[in-house]
Amino acid sequence: MTSDLRQYAAVTAAYWGFTLTDGALRMLVLLHFHHLGFTPVELAFLFLLYESMGVVTNLIGGWLGARYGLRHTLFAGLGLQVIALAALSFTGADWAVSLSVAYVMGCQAASGVAKDLTKMSSKSAVKSVVPEGQDGHLFKWVALLTGSKNTLKGVGFFLGGVLLEGFGFKTALWVMAAALFVVLMLSLAMVRGDLGRAKTKVRHTDILSKNRDINWLSAARIFLFASRDIWFVVGVPVFLYTAMGWSFDAVGGFMAVWVIGYGFVQAASPRILRAVTSREFGTRAALVWIIVLLSVTVGLAFAMQTIDGEPFAGTVLILGLFVFGAIFAMNSAVHSWLIVAFSDSDKVALNVGFYYMANAWGRLIGTLLSGIVFQLGGLQATLWGACGLVVLALIFTIPLATKHLNSGAAPQ
Repeated sequence: MTSDLRQYAAVTAAYWGFTLTDGALRMLVLLHFHHLGFTPVELAFLFLLYESMGVVTNLIGGWLGARYGLRHTLFAGLGLQVIALAALSFTGADWAVSLSVAYVMGCQAASGVAKDLTKMSSKSAVKSVVPEGQDGHLFKWVALLTGSKNTLKGVGFFLGGVLLEGFGFKTALWVMAAALFVVLMLSLAMVRGDLGRAKTKVRHTDILSKNRDINWLSAARIFLFASRDIWFVVGVPVFLYTAMGWSFDAVGGFMAVWVIGYGFVQAASPRILRAVTSREFGTRAALVWIIVLLSVTVGLAFAMQTIDGEPFAGTVLILGLFVFGAIFAMNSAVHSWLIVAFSDSDKVALNVGFYYMANAWGRLIGTLLSGIVFQLGGLQATLWGACGLVVLALIFTIPLATKHLNSGAAPQ
């Protein structure tokens, strides 16, 4: 157990370092290319391959992690991100839009593979340090990991805005690539052993989940994350920059504070949900919190529709998004714990990979819709679109919660 804990700590530290560059890169790409005159749809396409690669990467990465161990998937993710950051720095401001979009999409695809390999490695490793059957204790570990990751990603958003404002696009990318290369070298020295490697033979057919609970949870996850990214990826940052006249670092700062707050709520979720000590209670919590999220999203969309054009509309939007973020964080925390709780210790990487494949589908759908819906109908349309996506997440959560409600299980 001590060895596993040490290895897990090393994997998590590497994941934290990666997360800073991942958040900074999103702000760098979004704000830099918007400044160059890219439309919302073109901006969305820059992130399309980044998100779509997660669909394949999580499936294959989970299989590789279970078969060969998580250290190999971790090293591959860190190394690929260093290459992607360096490659992006060669983008020319005088390139044709079509060439720029194609080149950046390719670099972002590599970054997307890197992100999902690194994330899957860290999320799977947590199972190794919690004894089987201690669901409440597992909830605390998963919430701490997920919350800290999102907090650091928020710091990365702010870092991206600051680096772009202070150093420019190319220099900022080289600074991040150098810093992450140091993280990779430290990881090579510290992460050893076969953490996460399955003790039984892993077959190709094991890639797809055969667990009913995991399948329902994964389906709900698709639309949960699509409901966030439909406004998060393009709509709100571009709205703050254009309609409200904010600077790059101010936009990055707001997104950073939003994600940091989101991360703090996730980390605190076990204290908020003290009664959730078993999987049965966890599924009920998932149902309750998705209903609350739907209420908040509808309320925010209706409010923005009603006060359109009013001077205080921006203030209402910002406050509403913070409330949305807090409730969304509770949903995400419960989901992130349930997938690990539902997974067998021996092949946790496979189930986590399958689940985050669904997460990637959600982000892909949300990213594509963010550019299209924002360009066609503005920010209000993205908020109403989020409402519809939360309804779909609720529909897929109901069978999961109903099964355990009918089981009549008592808290453990």
